[in-house]
Amino acid sequence: MSIVTLLPFIVLIGAMFLMTRSAKKKQQAAAQMRNEMQPGTGVRTIGGMYATVKEVGDETVLLEVAPGVHAVYAKNAIGAVLEDAEYNRIVHGDDADAAVVPDDASSLTESVEDGDEDAVEVSGEAKPDLTKKVDAAEADTEVKKDGKADGEADAK
Repeated sequence: MSIVTLLPFIVLIGAMFLMTRSAKKKQQAAAQMRNEMQPGTGVRTIGGMYATVKEVGDETVLLEVAPGVHAVYAKNAIGAVLEDAEYNRIVHGDDADAAVVPDDASSLTESVEDGDEDAVEVSGEAKPDLTKKVDAAEADTEVKKDGKADGEADAK
């Protein structure tokens, strides 16, 4: 066999080796992160719930999901161990520099101005007018079924 025939197989094996190596490193980093959990640290589960670690076992973690509410989770269910500042910012809103985000996007929409023809007011909110507007030039040159516009003659 020639090297040209073996080259695709060599490239494929090399790519598979690099992908498995990368995945193995990610798994090791996640396991290390879970093993470094201490009682009192904030965590985010893989389901997106934020909680405080109360006890750490071999395979399980006791989390306080609300004051006085405890739940037992598998260590594999911990998606991220958070720093204290980040956990307090997310859970308690303890960040003086954080921008205030409204509950809805009503502050992001502009109000309808008088004479604004392109907006239609529906229940107090500005909505764009999605109806098709045809100008006079387009209306004069309608295309017929044969593909020719009005006023075009057949050139034979």
